Amino acid sequence: MEAAREAGTGRPANGAAPDFLAHWVVKTARRDEMIAWYREVFGARVVHRDRQVTFLSWDHEHHRLALIAVPRVLRYLFPLARLRRKVLGIDHLAVQFASLERLLTTHERLAGAGIHPVWAINHGPTTSLYYEDPDGIRLEFQVDNFPTVEATAAHFAGEQFAANPIGVEFDPAYLLDRLRRGDDPTELLRPGAGTRPGTTPRSGRRAITWRTL
Repeated sequence: MEAAREAGTGRPANGAAPDFLAHWVVKTARRDEMIAWYREVFGARVVHRDRQVTFLSWDHEHHRLALIAVPRVLRYLFPLARLRRKVLGIDHLAVQFASLERLLTTHERLAGAGIHPVWAINHGPTTSLYYEDPDGIRLEFQVDNFPTVEATAAHFAGEQFAANPIGVEFDPAYLLDRLRRGDDPTELLRPGAGTRPGTTPRSGRRAITWRTL
């Protein structure tokens, strides 16, 4: 979620906070695969490429992602490097979608291209899909489940979140089917709404597996 902002301005209310996250940089031995993945997933375009570095953008910013090419042999010297985030360091980056429909139709589009999430879970505050790029960097695609920051903050402080801060897994295709048949989008943001009849979703700590970790 964005930081609270001063009324009528684009500045964060917290004067110490930056205005926004501009980009991230990855050292990669899979540059071509990474470019292809971000082109498919975000519609990224290459704004600069030379022997060492590639800059990508997918919106109004001059670049959102930079890829620094390292020797491909490093893929074999450090075969477990992509698993490091499971035990140490940054776990994932999150990107926001403005509506449940956008989130779910993105899932449908990417599934058609053979790109599938490693985890689909309603956390309570957000409905989230987790994807991993070719280097194993995990990206959370999320939509807020509450209409305001204040309502989300109240949920974080409530008993329901305290009882299950991880969430309830869901079936994105089933949730999209419900959306298309006209079910109330607000109701579809509730935990359990994406549970296909006849199935039992994993919830809470049971949802944490080696794949989803």
